Amino acid sequence: MRRCLPFGLQYALSFCCAWGPAQAATCESLAAVSLPQTSISVAQVVPAGIFNPPYGNPVSNVPEFCRVAGIIQPSSDSYIRFEVWMPASGWNGKYRGVGNGGFAGSIDFNSMGNNVRRGYATAATDTGHEGEAADGSWAYKHGEKVVDFGYRALHLTTVNAKSLIKAFYDNPLQHSYFDSCSDGGREALMEVQRFPEDFDGVLAGAPANNWTHMVAGAVDVLKTLYGDPAAYIPSVKLPAITAAVRRACDAQDGVKDGIVSDPTKCHFDPNVLLCHGPESRTCLTGPQITALKKIYSGPRNSKGEPIFLGLMPGGEEGPGAWGSWVTGPGPGAGAVPGYVENFLRYMVFEDPAWSVLKGNVDEAVRASDAKTGSILNATDPDLRRFRTRGGKLIMYHGWNDPAISPLNSLNYFNSVIGKMGADQTGHFMRLYMAPGVGHCGGGVGPGSFGQLGMTTAKGSKYGLADALESWVEKGTTPGDITATKYNGSNVVMTRPLCAYPQVPNYNGTGDTNDVASFVCASPDR
Repeated sequence: MRRCLPFGLQYALSFCCAWGPAQAATCESLAAVSLPQTSISVAQVVPAGIFNPPYGNPVSNVPEFCRVAGIIQPSSDSYIRFEVWMPASGWNGKYRGVGNGGFAGSIDFNSMGNNVRRGYATAATDTGHEGEAADGSWAYKHGEKVVDFGYRALHLTTVNAKSLIKAFYDNPLQHSYFDSCSDGGREALMEVQRFPEDFDGVLAGAPANNWTHMVAGAVDVLKTLYGDPAAYIPSVKLPAITAAVRRACDAQDGVKDGIVSDPTKCHFDPNVLLCHGPESRTCLTGPQITALKKIYSGPRNSKGEPIFLGLMPGGEEGPGAWGSWVTGPGPGAGAVPGYVENFLRYMVFEDPAWSVLKGNVDEAVRASDAKTGSILNATDPDLRRFRTRGGKLIMYHGWNDPAISPLNSLNYFNSVIGKMGADQTGHFMRLYMAPGVGHCGGGVGPGSFGQLGMTTAKGSKYGLADALESWVEKGTTPGDITATKYNGSNVVMTRPLCAYPQVPNYNGTGDTNDVASFVCASPDR
């Protein structure tokens, strides 16, 4: 005979009592569940097939599931929308949380659909506001909403999801996981640091965890790039930069394939691109070379001290690369300056007229740290509470990321080792650096390796998410992962994704597009 649920939860559902066995709740009855500071607006069974969410594209091929949606209001200025989806049958006993990108503002229904297809109960939140991912105007004079975005919304959504899962199923929740990237990677590390009991396994991609220094520090880089029109690097020059980098560094891993496997060993000198005649798209002027060096080296304050880290050489050209994030179609038109101005205008200075070109990097960093650092930054290297309860953390970052320096992930990983020691860190944490991969995926390299619901050519069980689950549930330490590059549904390349500090090296024989032709080995440092 099973115990009843605590009376304080006030579910008022058909749960077990002292005289009978436990019974699972109906989906509709979940509308009566009492959750702190929460109102439930939807509790209904969604039939198998196509689900039309409140916004966004239809989610196809979903199994029948129980959908619960509601609002959490932990403060008078909070309005956190959340959804919890639970498979009606075939539940695998696990929960997988969904994160957000940019400034959030929406629920990722597609990722939720992917999770329920694989048998997971899942949940997501808009973090307390609705808007496009690049829009920060919602934060203007709304400090509580910034707290919701920073950490509160995801944690409360996770707590609610676990309560609803417990109510809906007769069987207990076995394990909980989180898989997200970018701001979602920041969310992942925030969960590990602040709320180590929320998840057993966390997959954190390209985390924006040093938020204030990353975003405010970019003021220095952007002022160098387009403060002087002569220094602006138009996107038409990016192919020449990438070609020069590849000539210098592409073959370092034993094969010329357009991928720089370890950019930290690439000692590329931008001066080789200096124009020696009329300016053209194949060369750079002196001011442009200065701007390029600034992008690679990263921002510094007025004393010359580093604020954040620079981008790596080799991923300047291509879809979703520097042309989208850094240079844009014109000065100030890339995604990075948009995020910078939205953050500093609406979250920090509360001045819609603030601009990068008129801003001061020292003041921006100082004010950002003071006002939002404790809310948005997830840089604490002390993960003892997470490790003690058996949690496992895998981080990954694309070497060609144009949005967040991959060196940021290296820095955080090394800070945990510095705090906890290499041996202790090795028991619960891994880092994978992905050659040729952009922001969260894509790029010239194989950018699909089991993150964010992506597949690998060898099947899902060979990806990072499944490796994480095997580590949590079976104690199987993750090793090399198969990374895949697709052209549509066709596999065009497979390579090993190596646990840092190992890097992939061509063995000298075999197809250079086949994972079997490479080995993960320690670099010569």
